[in-house]
Amino acid sequence: MEDPRYAVVQASHALAAAGLGDMVWGHASVRDPGGDGVWMKASGWGFEEIDLDTVVLVSPTGEVLAGAGRRHLEFPIHTEIMAARSDVGAVVHTHAPALAAFASLGCELLPISHDAVPFACPQVPRFEETGALIATTELGRALARGLSGANAILIPNHGAVTVGSDIGTAVMYAVLLERACRTQLLAVSAGGPAAWSDQAETEFKREQVWNHAQLDAGWRYLIRRSKAGRPDSGL
Repeated sequence: MEDPRYAVVQASHALAAAGLGDMVWGHASVRDPGGDGVWMKASGWGFEEIDLDTVVLVSPTGEVLAGAGRRHLEFPIHTEIMAARSDVGAVVHTHAPALAAFASLGCELLPISHDAVPFACPQVPRFEETGALIATTELGRALARGLSGANAILIPNHGAVTVGSDIGTAVMYAVLLERACRTQLLAVSAGGPAAWSDQAETEFKREQVWNHAQLDAGWRYLIRRSKAGRPDSGL
């Protein structure tokens, strides 16, 4: 079985390569194979800095069970979503500026580009209970309820959370969501948009453009762009 820490390292470097870093904030996690909680990047480190020594195992109650680092305050995002969704194996939380800017508009995310297809029809939900840190079990559970069965949720004045059955899918959804929000912001700034895919085309493109093979191809590209797994990465 592959070391779950390696998946977190790869995810962190892929997110950095995609430009979704926010200094030392933001985090990715994978479900512990033994059921003891989640493996996630340690607090105080940027995505591009993560290695096997800066990944920690966090219990559902926030105890660090393995690893030498400190846990992030927002660990309930990860533990509570995974408790609520048995199909989720990985969670990503990012603060990319386009996510916060778009979420503040209060309008629907339209399938203007391929990137938005996974988040339209049905519409990506918004968590509006708070724009502050999701630092309590109660808020984590509320976020999980807001996410429901979707693959992402926007958090106005904060960022977004994406999920997947595996870490590559969760990372790709984070990248696509940020790109989709940025594309719509560009269209709005130019006085549009005037055209986007209808529901039938959106549903067709979801499988044609973003089937598992395509998501995996994007994930592998990000890994190649990053330094995760290279001889000088310490892995």
